[in-house]
Amino acid sequence: MISLEGITKSYEVGKEKIDVLKNIDLYVESGEFTAIMGPSGSGKSTLMNIIGCLDKPTKGRYFLDGVDVSEYKEVELARVRNTSIGFVFQQFHLLPRLTALKNVELPMIYKGIGKRERQERAEEALRKMGLEDRMDHLPNALSGGQKQRVAIARAIVNEPKLILADEPTGALDTKTSQSIMELFSRLNDEGTTIIVVTHEPEVAAFARRIIMLRDGEIVTGEQYSGGLG
Repeated sequence: MISLEGITKSYEVGKEKIDVLKNIDLYVESGEFTAIMGPSGSGKSTLMNIIGCLDKPTKGRYFLDGVDVSEYKEVELARVRNTSIGFVFQQFHLLPRLTALKNVELPMIYKGIGKRERQERAEEALRKMGLEDRMDHLPNALSGGQKQRVAIARAIVNEPKLILADEPTGALDTKTSQSIMELFSRLNDEGTTIIVVTHEPEVAAFARRIIMLRDGEIVTGEQYSGGLG
C-alpha cells in the first residue's frame, strides 16, 4: 500500500542544509498496524507528514496504492488526504463551536456528500466509538478520551484505507490510552491500515511492527505484540 523509495527531506537553515530524513526506504502492506518510534528530532513527524501527503519529499518517490504522489500539486494532495487517509492527532483538533456530530460530518462536507447521508454516517461512526449519548455535546463538555473518540470517528467516517495517528494518547491517562489503542486494534482487525507515531513503548506494543528512527534514518524494524500495563 505504501512504498517509500529513497525519501529525503531537507531544509535550508541560513547557508546550511539540514537533512531531516535521509534516504528512507519503507514498505507498509495493506492491513498492517505499524508504529513509528524515535527520540525527539529523529524525523518521525516529518516522515508521517510525507506519508499523510501533508508535505512532499525533497528527493525520492512515494507510492500510495501504486500511484506516485511525490510530485502531486497541493490540490491533488488535498484530494488524496480527503479520500484515502484519516488523521488522528494528540490535541484532537475538534472545532469548539461544533457538536461531536457536526465535527464528524466535516470531512464529508469537503467530499460533497449530502446532508442526510452525512448525518447518518456520522451517527454510525460515533456509535461505533461508543458515543451515541454524546453526539450533541460540544467538545468542552467531553472528557479527553471522548474527544479522541470523536476524532477517531471523524477519521474513519470517509472509510479511508489508511489512518495516521500522531501521538494519539499523549494527552490521555493510562487507562484511557489503553481503550483508545484497543479501538485502533479493532479498526485494524476490520482491515484498516494503521500507522501510529509515538514515543511510548506501551503504545507501540499494540502494533504488529515497530519502525525505529534515529537522526533521520531507519535503524530497525521488528515484530512486536502487547499492550499497556
